[in-house]
Amino acid sequence: MRDLRIVFMGTPEFAVNSLKKIIEAGYNVVGVITAPDRPAGRGRKLQQSDVKKYALEQNLKVLQPTNLKSEDFQQELEELQPNVQVVVAFRMLPKSVWALPEYGTFNLHASLLPQYRGAAPINWSIINGDRTSGVSTFFIDEKIDTGAMILQRELTVGENENVGELHDRLMESGAKLILETLELIKLNKVKTRLQEESDILKPAPKLTKENTRINWEKPVGEIYNLIRGLNPYPAAWAILRNASEELKVKIYDAEKVLEAHQFPTGTIKVNGKQFYVAGQDGFIEIKEMQLPGKRKMSIKDLLNGFSFDSEAKML
Repeated sequence: MRDLRIVFMGTPEFAVNSLKKIIEAGYNVVGVITAPDRPAGRGRKLQQSDVKKYALEQNLKVLQPTNLKSEDFQQELEELQPNVQVVVAFRMLPKSVWALPEYGTFNLHASLLPQYRGAAPINWSIINGDRTSGVSTFFIDEKIDTGAMILQRELTVGENENVGELHDRLMESGAKLILETLELIKLNKVKTRLQEESDILKPAPKLTKENTRINWEKPVGEIYNLIRGLNPYPAAWAILRNASEELKVKIYDAEKVLEAHQFPTGTIKVNGKQFYVAGQDGFIEIKEMQLPGKRKMSIKDLLNGFSFDSEAKML
């Protein structure tokens, strides 16, 4: 049985649960690598990453390199003498880092690889309307998310599940998969398999202003999937034309209504405390929306303090 000396690399909340489970299982974590503190909020105060906050609570050694190739960082890493490295939601590593430990560096990815290689796998699986998702562990190599597979676990995606809900379930499932992977490494029982390449690979590119905007010309099923695939973060958006104003609004919770109609796409229909926008083959009923400079609010609350022109439209 191997005596593991683990260096953990991660930054956001998604990674914290994995580190927590590793600590609780009694493994020896000799160091944690996370992103440098960043200015955030209106006061632009320096904020620690979620992983750093937890690591400090556990009295773990924390390194925050700005350059993973720097000699100083590589020396600090070597001094920790890791023999395995665990990576969860971190940035791309140079070979001098991932090739350092004797038993390898493995990554947890929130998809069923080789599908959804890239930055936003959870979002894109919902945006594309998938009914299955999952988590994978694999040994890191020179490319992005292409290394030899260790383990996978599949989850069913709910028809109305949003990305926040799926994120939390994958976070739990992923932490368990990491423990199973560490157990195999400890017992020297890892059996890897190469990722099967396919002509039908779905990508998971970074979310941008362009690919998070709602196109009201599309079928309402696709619009609905985009909204729930970006709820609660970073949120789908659209332009609300109201009288002489054009406002960039964020749309969070919504429902789809499949129904034939004659309205131009983007047409707004307010019925009491309900707010509908016409799509190609039905309507999107918006439940939560955020106006510029305002907090996110329910449509009921929004309609109490905001009036829509009779010609108001979503663009």
